[in-house]
Amino acid sequence: MATPSKLYSSCSVLMGFLFAYSTAVQFNDPDWYLWVPLYGCACAVNLLKWNVSLEAMNNVAKAAMGVGICLWVKVVAEDYMNGIAGFLSLDLSERVVREKTGSGLVVCSMILHLIAASSSSPKLRRTSKSKSKRVFPRHLTYGIACLVAFSYGLPIFFFLVKKGKMKF
Repeated sequence: MATPSKLYSSCSVLMGFLFAYSTAVQFNDPDWYLWVPLYGCACAVNLLKWNVSLEAMNNVAKAAMGVGICLWVKVVAEDYMNGIAGFLSLDLSERVVREKTGSGLVVCSMILHLIAASSSSPKLRRTSKSKSKRVFPRHLTYGIACLVAFSYGLPIFFFLVKKGKMKF
């Protein structure tokens, strides 16, 4: 497997910190037992991905992705049934929007990590006439960079620029 780029590794650490923070603030939630394991697993995959067994991290990433999809469907259904915010809403004052966004970020992050871990993702590229080198795919690097930009940019925009207030 090719070594991930510095940008990919940095973005993975930033996502890990975001998921660690998300884990910490879930303990006052009535359904914390669903969200703490989701964010905790996502944090572990992002922070420990290249330092532990690849197979173990892939299993954790697959589990987190599955739970993330289930929780995303749960939150979208709750939003639809109660008419709270709407499917495309990014109004972070609503709990269902925060939960929908958080579970979506976990799913996207786990997909990127699973693709990166797959044996077919590193490509051979010719660096000179006689040498070939395994190069980490750019689309994964740019994908996680976009994920970081969205996940850090949305709350900054909502809470600092729009001066939104959270509803519980």
